[in-house]
Amino acid sequence: MMYHKVLKKLRIEKTLTQENIADVLHISRAAYCRYENGSREIPIALLIQLADIYNTSTDYILGRTKIKTPYPFK
Repeated sequence: MMYHKVLKKLRIEKTLTQENIADVLHISRAAYCRYENGSREIPIALLIQLADIYNTSTDYILGRTKIKTPYPFK
């Protein structure tokens, strides 16, 4: 699964709007929409923030693992 599809799936599961997520990230809804529809790549800093918002790992968002739970901190 491409990361933009994962972002949309995670957002919908949390019953959030693109505007909600954009506000948390301090970006415009249009900018977030471009990440979610795959027309722009997500900057690493925003990817980390999104993983925190959705309580998952960056690897899950990027499709590198099917394990949704975040990695434990050491």
